[in-house]
Amino acid sequence: MIVVTRLNGSAFAVNPDLVERIHETPDTTLIMVDGAKYIVRESMADVIDLIAAYRARIVGMAYGTDLPTRNATGPQPTLTAVAPLRTQDGGH
Repeated sequence: MIVVTRLNGSAFAVNPDLVERIHETPDTTLIMVDGAKYIVRESMADVIDLIAAYRARIVGMAYGTDLPTRNATGPQPTLTAVAPLRTQDGGH
């Protein structure tokens, strides 16, 4: 999840995988895949940076190279890579 800010100053989290489009005309509007729209204080560039950092963290967790989040308050969960499942037909 990424944390963004409503125009009234309240923060909320958004699943960045569900963001379909971002408009900046002039307020930044997140348009979700289900059609929901959220107007946020962050610029389009800032939202894109938040999404990129989120995805980089997910990849880092998958490879065990994740960095602590800026709001970390305790142990962070880690993902461990596992070998792919093999089927009886040799994986085909």
